Amino acid sequence: MASPEHPEGADTGEHTFLSHLLELRDRLLRAVLCIILVLLVLMPFANQVYEWLSSPLLAQISATGGQMLATSVVSPFMAPFKLACFVAVMISAPYLFYQLWAFVAPGLYRHEKRLALPLLVSSTLLFYCGIAFARFVLFPLVFGFLAAIQLDGVSYAPDINEFLDFALLMFFAFGMAFEVPVATFLVVKTGIATRQSLAEKRPYIVVGVFVFAAVLTPPDPISQTMMAVPMWLLYELGMLFCRLFIPEETAEESAASDSKALTP
Repeated sequence: MASPEHPEGADTGEHTFLSHLLELRDRLLRAVLCIILVLLVLMPFANQVYEWLSSPLLAQISATGGQMLATSVVSPFMAPFKLACFVAVMISAPYLFYQLWAFVAPGLYRHEKRLALPLLVSSTLLFYCGIAFARFVLFPLVFGFLAAIQLDGVSYAPDINEFLDFALLMFFAFGMAFEVPVATFLVVKTGIATRQSLAEKRPYIVVGVFVFAAVLTPPDPISQTMMAVPMWLLYELGMLFCRLFIPEETAEESAASDSKALTP
């Protein structure tokens, strides 16, 4: 029989909490091990991966006899290594999200599982699409624009670390920007707003998209437009998904019930 100081329910709760912590530790270790293994496979090809990433810039500066610079002693090693780490995380992302899903799925209701898994998969794919858009569409245009506006007497020779920081920032920015359809769908699905209210606020959203793009991208009109226009189109895609999969009555009822719950 359990003593008053240590009731049986408390022991059960403590045991459950510890089991969750142990499971979380195991899944984090698996995720880290996956990243390390992928990184070890990528390391022999780190230089080739960096050359592939920087090829749009190299194509522009090599036409004028220029080249990239390494201003730090360890830059020729650290820049490809940082890029290899980023690529390893991106390659491991499906497995990382699987570990996350396996940890939280037992605590979700059936209808939550039906919603969470497609959103998780679509978010991952959209992030990949944002990275691909930045590499294959944005970089050739931006570096062509920058190379065309060189000042007389100034040699355009970017540092390899600064280029990598710029590339990773653009990858992250465009990856997040491409999550707009998922964000729009969740806003309507959770009742934060309705399709009608979002449609009425479309002019403000478009302006906000261009402001967001101006903050995250370099101060040139090409990169800002290349981010803002896809974000606007993806917002419209999210609105289309809302019309296809969320009845307006359901969204309005959800918003109404949330407002009643907040009313004292």
